[in-house]
Amino acid sequence: MRCWRFIGVIAAFGLCLNAQPRAVSAEPAYVSVVREYVDALVKPMINKPMVLAAIKSQNLKFGDVSATDIQVLDNSYRSEIKSGQWQMVTRLLNNPVSRYLKSKQDDSQGTIVEIFVTDRNGLNVAQSIPTTDYWQGDENKFLKTFARNSDEVFIDRASRDDATQLLQTQASFTIRDESGEAIGSATVTIAIDAL
Repeated sequence: MRCWRFIGVIAAFGLCLNAQPRAVSAEPAYVSVVREYVDALVKPMINKPMVLAAIKSQNLKFGDVSATDIQVLDNSYRSEIKSGQWQMVTRLLNNPVSRYLKSKQDDSQGTIVEIFVTDRNGLNVAQSIPTTDYWQGDENKFLKTFARNSDEVFIDRASRDDATQLLQTQASFTIRDESGEAIGSATVTIAIDAL
């Protein structure tokens, strides 16, 4: 008797026991739109000589940086963000590439919420606004792009920003120099509602 009730419930929901399984979309609808935006607009803005030169320069500067040094740099940056006593943060925000990224963010009319680039260690080279941390090397935005030497755009799960109530996602990709060598990564936070 229970079996028949179960079958009745299934029939009530319009399910057929003999039906073939339907293909389920592997990704949310916003992913393809975000990927197109990144490919068409963000990648070309990142692949500029001044951006590539800044990343290469920092790669030379931090060529043999240790994990301990990375932690010290990241902890110093985080302390500045928390205290509001910005020295390292201000230097980073005032470099030419950060100012360039900020202008691109401003030109996006609210679509780009944040954009930053890292070196091969995952340390920020430039950023349009202050990030919460300096080292991105332990996060998926770096681990699923540069660390894998991947040319795929990694698009994170969308979430609603508490302050703005905008639906946002982060898209990240590996940055390559003119010869095709992976030199760093880029991450852009996109307001999906503005696309």
